[in-house]
Amino acid sequence: MAWGQVARRPIASLLSRAQQQGAQVYTSSTTSQTHLLSNHFPQNGMLHRRFSSEVPASEQMGLIKQLRERTSAPIKDVKASLVSCNWDIEEAQKDLRKRGVILAAKKSSRTAAEGLLAMAQDEKRAAVVELNCETDFVARNEVFQYLASSLAKMVLSVQDPGKLVFPFAPAYLENMSINLDHPKLSGETTVRDAVTEVAAMVGENVKLRRGFMFSTAGHGVVSSYLHNCPRPGLGRMAGLVTLEAEDSSAPLDALKRVGSSIAMHIVAQKPLFLSKDLVSAAALENERDVLRTQAEKSGKPPMAMEKMVEGRLRKYFEEVVLLEQKYVVNDSTNIKTLLNDLSKEVGSKVTIGNFVRMEVGEGIESQLLTTSFVLSRPEEADVPQATARAA
Repeated sequence: MAWGQVARRPIASLLSRAQQQGAQVYTSSTTSQTHLLSNHFPQNGMLHRRFSSEVPASEQMGLIKQLRERTSAPIKDVKASLVSCNWDIEEAQKDLRKRGVILAAKKSSRTAAEGLLAMAQDEKRAAVVELNCETDFVARNEVFQYLASSLAKMVLSVQDPGKLVFPFAPAYLENMSINLDHPKLSGETTVRDAVTEVAAMVGENVKLRRGFMFSTAGHGVVSSYLHNCPRPGLGRMAGLVTLEAEDSSAPLDALKRVGSSIAMHIVAQKPLFLSKDLVSAAALENERDVLRTQAEKSGKPPMAMEKMVEGRLRKYFEEVVLLEQKYVVNDSTNIKTLLNDLSKEVGSKVTIGNFVRMEVGEGIESQLLTTSFVLSRPEEADVPQATARAA
């Protein structure tokens, strides 16, 4: 009996201490909650929204949707800006623009090999611009496409550089002013800032890579063809060609018709030179070496091997020289014959002045933009092999 009373005392003592500690914890917790609540109720008695948890989920989704529609920024960035700005949509929009410059700079080292070619033209001139991004998903973005089209139109409106073929690097345009009449873009700005702004919106590296201005010297037309067009004036491959008639009274409708089909032919057949006379000596010698090596394996006499080389060289010309190529619309004739027939039709000799073929991402390796124009002065840019001028 005496042992039982002694054993119960420590247990009662422990229970008493536990109750006291619980009361202390409850008092501390109550004090802490009172302190937190006091932060939300300032002296004027108004409740301020400080934490995202206080915004109903339905309202959060609505704000995210509104801001995304305004800016086209990725959902992750939209939500981060709203949370950091206490779900104030106006402040969040400003924050997104500030973030955009930083994010675009971070993405600028990433390879951008997708994108679009944008073209604008009138009766005598044409301009084509390549705007790159990282994925074909962004290439389908409406804001990205609007920027590409606006750049091509701007190039066509600038003062004529006085050259029939004028390839230019990004530096030629970057500091020029451009007016973007689009609800998601900031109106009048520089080309460099417009590209940066769109890069921030789409969340990818966006680069203005290169461009061409094309014009005809005499009585003629500039014809073009775009392949894989998401909308008029945009595509992934482009062909441009100028046709010129010696007689200034020759009708131009036939030149326009044939010029369009030749531009399509250029996209399909990828010519490198206009005529055999313009094939570079280095390219010709390299091809001769390859063909000579192949002929030597046949074991035939030297004279027979030389004939083999010359025969295969004619085949090479048919592959890379525009005037010698089989016409893609009718392979029973070639481009030279097509021009002769056109000359008879209009009653005046018709010649090809220049041509160019472009394709999105051509020459860009998987990690580095190796062939992108990065020259400080556009006059330093060489006309690529795919551009030729009649002698």
